[in-house]
Amino acid sequence: MQKCYVGLDIGTHYIKVVIAAAPESADAPMQILATATSASKGMRHGYIVDAKEVTRAIYDAVHRASQAARIPVKGARIAMGGISLEEVRSTADITLTSSGGIVSEHEIERVLAESEKRASSRLTNRTVVHVIPLEYRLDGTPVQGRPLGLQGTKLSADTLLITMLAQHHDDLINAVEAAGVEVEGVMASPLAASLVTLSKAQKTAGVVLANIGAETLSIVVFDEDIPVSLKVFPGGSSEITHAIALTFQVPLAEAEQLKRGAVSGSPISSQKIGTVVSNKLKSMFTLVNTHLKSIKRDRLLPAGIVITGGGAGIGATADIAKATLKLPATIG
Repeated sequence: MQKCYVGLDIGTHYIKVVIAAAPESADAPMQILATATSASKGMRHGYIVDAKEVTRAIYDAVHRASQAARIPVKGARIAMGGISLEEVRSTADITLTSSGGIVSEHEIERVLAESEKRASSRLTNRTVVHVIPLEYRLDGTPVQGRPLGLQGTKLSADTLLITMLAQHHDDLINAVEAAGVEVEGVMASPLAASLVTLSKAQKTAGVVLANIGAETLSIVVFDEDIPVSLKVFPGGSSEITHAIALTFQVPLAEAEQLKRGAVSGSPISSQKIGTVVSNKLKSMFTLVNTHLKSIKRDRLLPAGIVITGGGAGIGATADIAKATLKLPATIG
């Protein structure tokens, strides 16, 4: 029987499920067997406020995908987002005497574990989702790539720890398992999105991937094919809807339609709508630019910014990003 994989993305507005079959050869793509989406009513900014609602939505989406693919779903890999995602940087070093001075897989694992241990005072109430090596050094000399098989006396590593609040992490796991689905693995949503949205060339040159969700704006920055920074800001495309509703004193449902340009014959001109949308988008990309400055990557990413998410198709998003960040901008 062909091996199948299930992916589950838990967003603020939607739960998304994909079922894919393993490729017949290593260089072939996976075959999508089914997808399903259900409205998520129990989430806020990426964390759970009503567990029963979220579990019901997960069960609904998984059940429909399972029926469409005609296979039972027992487990899934989970993409987790939300404003509690944060990065923590750490540095650690270990001696190589126990391995006879040779860097083995065990020694690499040991130095990464040590970097997590040294950051423990900054990880109160937080769960580490990923430990990403940024640079290895052998006896103080930077190593290009992984140091496996090299010889020395001391191995050092600079790492990027992707963390989230333990309560949010555990609540999401519990909601998935309550829907009858075993959690086979967890990945931060911005990193998961980068796997399908960005090319190796973009990640090597330097790029920022921005996802404009309903209530969050998440970014992940790549340089030399390594994720060097991850940040989630509160506020997404729903803030644009609210701004339109308040500015023109219209119901939220109408404001949403106006935002997407789906209302014809409105007394409110598209130019006025465009101004409100543009101002909100500019403020979002200003946040991104401030973060890029803080990590010394502003105007230094040749592959520019790639924009995804529900808010990516609103107004002149790419043009506003380009003008604000002074970087090439494309819609993913």
